[in-house]
Amino acid sequence: MKIKYWTLGAVTFLIIAIVGFYSIFTIPKQPQLISIAHHSSQSDWYCHQSEQPTPPIDVNGKLNVLVWNIHKQSDENWQAALESFSHDKQLILLQEASLTEEFSLWVNQQSWGASYVNAFQAFGVSSGVVNLAYQLPNRACAYTTVEPWIQLPKSALYARYSLSSGQDLVVVNIHAINFTVGTDEFEQQIEQLQKAVQKHQGPLIIAGDFNTWSESRYEQLLKVANRLDLQEAIFSPDNRRLFVNDLAFDHVFYRGLNFKSASSPITTASDHNPMLVSFDLLEN
Repeated sequence: MKIKYWTLGAVTFLIIAIVGFYSIFTIPKQPQLISIAHHSSQSDWYCHQSEQPTPPIDVNGKLNVLVWNIHKQSDENWQAALESFSHDKQLILLQEASLTEEFSLWVNQQSWGASYVNAFQAFGVSSGVVNLAYQLPNRACAYTTVEPWIQLPKSALYARYSLSSGQDLVVVNIHAINFTVGTDEFEQQIEQLQKAVQKHQGPLIIAGDFNTWSESRYEQLLKVANRLDLQEAIFSPDNRRLFVNDLAFDHVFYRGLNFKSASSPITTASDHNPMLVSFDLLEN
């Protein structure tokens, strides 16, 4: 009799948990890309292609980039910090961005073009990675990978922008899956993005929150970087968020660009500190 009651209790708890999960979270059946520009938005499954080439995103051959896990804008002064860190930047890559009304208003006020991956919605508010630039990319594609334990997707964004050199810059903004045993799922996510960019011969940036909290994860990431002939940005000062073993979560890899400087200043506006990186275009 006790076993019967325990079984009934366990089944009841499981049903309540499942109902509770889906009452809080909404997960798209396919990777969803949201493009925002000039107070209008458009939603596409997987990819969005511009009808004609967009203007270059660099300014006189200079490309300043901000990469930051913004912690769903849940910390105080996130907007003031974002305004400060985004000053003089031509490209912004955010992870854990929530598409709140406040954030959307800020994007429009700054006249940014936004490419946003809707990984999932919590209480009706989307969460995912987002690229901001004054021009929308010529092409953008959304990628999602489900966390094995918590069943919520992590997201990545492929985007291709025009440069004044006549080349195209391909950018991958990634928030890597976190809670796994071993590295199989992590490797699959990273290698999927490698396949997306491996035919591109020009400038390339792969950056974001890789959740590289173990040596094995970081080693797998470096293998992919080596296959793509990428270099890793070195930060000074380097205040990137570290795991207990002193491994950084966040990274910026690049190729086909002249690296100028990189810094990671301290902030209380997120649980991650931002990465600020400056490049010059290479002369053809």
